Amino acid sequence: MTLSCPMPKLDFDKITLAHGGGGTLTNQLLEKGVFKLLENDLLDTHHDGAVFNIDGPIAFTTDSFVISPIFFPGGDIGELAINGTVNDLAMCGAKPVYLSLAFILEEGLLMTEFWEILLSIQKASEAAGVKIVTGDTKVVEHGKGDKIYINTTGVGSILPSADINLQRVEPGDAIIVSNQIAAHGISIMSIREGLEFESDILSDTRPLHKPVQDIIEKYGSDIHLLKDPTRGGMASVLNEIARDSKYGIYLDEKKIPIDGQVKGACEILGLDPLYVANEGVFMGIVKAESADAIVSSLQDDPSCAHAAVIGHVVEEHPTQVVIRSGIGGKRIVNMLVGQQLPRIC
Repeated sequence: MTLSCPMPKLDFDKITLAHGGGGTLTNQLLEKGVFKLLENDLLDTHHDGAVFNIDGPIAFTTDSFVISPIFFPGGDIGELAINGTVNDLAMCGAKPVYLSLAFILEEGLLMTEFWEILLSIQKASEAAGVKIVTGDTKVVEHGKGDKIYINTTGVGSILPSADINLQRVEPGDAIIVSNQIAAHGISIMSIREGLEFESDILSDTRPLHKPVQDIIEKYGSDIHLLKDPTRGGMASVLNEIARDSKYGIYLDEKKIPIDGQVKGACEILGLDPLYVANEGVFMGIVKAESADAIVSSLQDDPSCAHAAVIGHVVEEHPTQVVIRSGIGGKRIVNMLVGQQLPRIC
């Protein structure tokens, strides 16, 4: 007997680039389509990775990288793929151990470019202390890809002191960010055709497992949730947390760290940095009493030099993110609708 399931009612009939932007359309596609059809207790946590037991707790995650251009200020698609997967495992409270690596190559890709990407992968995996243990390579006809796409899967062992779970988020918790935001998205924007401007802004792509492991070992269960604000930026991640926890999020704009050049570029281009993608930044929801100590500990790591407490979880305005602006007013920060910049990771 053949089983069938009717397609859900959606606000769209075709996939667009906006469905990969991390905002409202991405959420509709996942919530009403993928998550609904494939639901199970692990997938239903809607985290960057899954945690389960196979002779002990492990974390498991997968990701695909389609960034354009494949080389950008501060990195390339190979380094990004390794760091992005390592960071998804770190957000689960895990020590990254093994990765798989799959390439989809377009006919005509220069071997010099592929080799440079492979060298970046080697360097990034060694720096993160992970082993690439399996993989796959496919080639598509010229015009059927965009030079190279990379898919990764990561496995990590859960740190003994980690207890990362959305259900542990509660009113009064502090919201921290590990470093200045929006550098990755603006570095890509700076070299996109028609959007070029003079800038030495570099992508912040980097592995985050070491500072995460350090604060978990020191503060353990005081760390309730970790997230990396990649597609859709910080605003989209916080909206997801508010929606799923049923609590409100309150932010103080003055406390959100951002480089002056990045802020200026956002203003020139009409972008809100809260929605711009990051690749070397994580956010934490932590016990308020430990927040300052956690931030101080993070600041000892050069990759987290600008860590800060930027807000709190509140009972007011449930499921909404509200920010107090630099001039004292308040506004609601909604989920990103569409996308500010496609093919960002």
